Amino acid sequence: MAVTVNRPTTDEHAPSPPARLSLTPGTVPGLLDGAWWPRSRDLSRELPALAERLDHSWGRVTRVTVNPAFWPVIPRKVPVAGHTVHVGWFSKEQDPHKLLLFSFTADRLDLLIIPPETDPAAAARLMSAATTPGSLLTASRLMEDERTAEDATESQDREEEWETDGGTAPLPAGNPTGPSLAHDCREQPHGDRGRPRLFSGEE
Repeated sequence: MAVTVNRPTTDEHAPSPPARLSLTPGTVPGLLDGAWWPRSRDLSRELPALAERLDHSWGRVTRVTVNPAFWPVIPRKVPVAGHTVHVGWFSKEQDPHKLLLFSFTADRLDLLIIPPETDPAAAARLMSAATTPGSLLTASRLMEDERTAEDATESQDREEEWETDGGTAPLPAGNPTGPSLAHDCREQPHGDRGRPRLFSGEE
């Protein structure tokens, strides 16, 4: 996979709004320590707000790593308030939906990355799932579960809309009223009167 690596540049635009971040409460260990919902796929723009928030509540962020699958450009360094954050990437070793953060003064943080285009309701569900203490679900598994739930909801909505518009549930394959009498009737051996009788079903 080709990865574009850029040198840090000075951003003269207005500062980014506060990072949308949720951390797991308590000290029960799990596979994830929280979730981050960036507003874009621009690491140079998104990381400063994240690092600034964590600097005060967790520890000074010195390095982060990502999987380049969802990041078109990966800067080597990102300037933040008062220091610089180094950025690395792993294409195979790291879950594409996870961000790793490192600090000299605190342990590592593993965060679920919620795609920027996610709608607020789905993002809220993902943040809640990622911050469940002791959860053993990976970042990719959480994203897969959310997609499955969304597909099921959309399918149900389409079915309800179709029925509301006058449709009916599809009939089962074959004859819905059961086997045809003509196909399931057999001639019984002649009785005493010498006339055949017809019956349906098994003997």
